[in-house]
Amino acid sequence: MFDQVNGLPVHALVLHAAVVFVPLLALGAIVYALVAKWRPKISWALVLLSIAAPVSTFVAKESGEKLYDRLISQGLKGKGKEILDNHMNFGSTTFWLSLALGVASIVMVVLTGRGALPKIAEWALAAVMVVLAVLSGYYVFRTGDAGATAVWGQY
Repeated sequence: MFDQVNGLPVHALVLHAAVVFVPLLALGAIVYALVAKWRPKISWALVLLSIAAPVSTFVAKESGEKLYDRLISQGLKGKGKEILDNHMNFGSTTFWLSLALGVASIVMVVLTGRGALPKIAEWALAAVMVVLAVLSGYYVFRTGDAGATAVWGQY
């Protein structure tokens, strides 16, 4: 399922969804956390992105592992393997960070929508969301950079 579609690696077809959805989730989470008056207008989009970003990173991660396994079976080693190992580590971190950000965002939307969150808890959760958003953005960039280096770089 995560290996190939019509002879093309699934990874090459799906990775761009993560490249789009993770930064959008990060941006939406930061806005939601910091601009309370916009929350009612963007909550639905944040919830959708909170689902789409982790799902897309999971599919990209799983398909990347299948591609990696195929390349290893074809004899990949040395510097190319090191670069791909680095890329895979960044990709795994991106998945977990986007999942954590998605969960935190959904929790924030539900609790602020109900008015069930004390101000100090709202601020703390907003701070967590901002930190997770920044880390998610950083790691999606590092993952993509390492992947581009693996494909286009000199090794």
